[in-house]
Amino acid sequence: MVAFDSDISALAELNKYEAETRGEFGIGSAAQKAVHVKENFRRANFTSADMRESDFSGSTFNGAYLEKAIAYKANFTGADLSDTLMDRTVLNEANLTKAGLVRSVLTRSDLGGALIDGADFSDAVIDLPQKQALCKYANGKNPITGVSTRASLGCGSSRRNAYGSPSSPLLSVPPQKLLDRDGFCEKDTGLCEAK
Repeated sequence: MVAFDSDISALAELNKYEAETRGEFGIGSAAQKAVHVKENFRRANFTSADMRESDFSGSTFNGAYLEKAIAYKANFTGADLSDTLMDRTVLNEANLTKAGLVRSVLTRSDLGGALIDGADFSDAVIDLPQKQALCKYANGKNPITGVSTRASLGCGSSRRNAYGSPSSPLLSVPPQKLLDRDGFCEKDTGLCEAK
């Protein structure tokens, strides 16, 4: 039988080696409640890292891997998270105020309660239900790119990214023609009129 102690210091041990060696490839990792303000984590590997309540404000993460990372209540204020892979990342209550998430992949990530005022999600890949939840309270304008948070998410009547993501092309924009249910279509185009 395994017993778990509720001591939070045990959680820090989970990622201690990664933090000391700066990640799997020697180019980055984090420990819980760590402070990494304005650091360069370009192309760093934070896969499955426990980044809870850490401060990464103003840091650069271009091309970094944050797959399956736990960044609960982490502070990414003004951070550059463009071109990052954040698949299945936990960002609950994270502070993404004025952060740049341009072209980031956030599939199956959880941004519940995240602060997104002034964040730029332009061309980011986000699951439709998550995007719809963020649109309910998205506001502000990114000070670097000048793009409004709502426009970058495709909220409201804007058709840009309003229906899905680049990974779901049939959902991205309602197609004018679709394959019929039997797969038989016009010989010239291979498509049929949508009904």
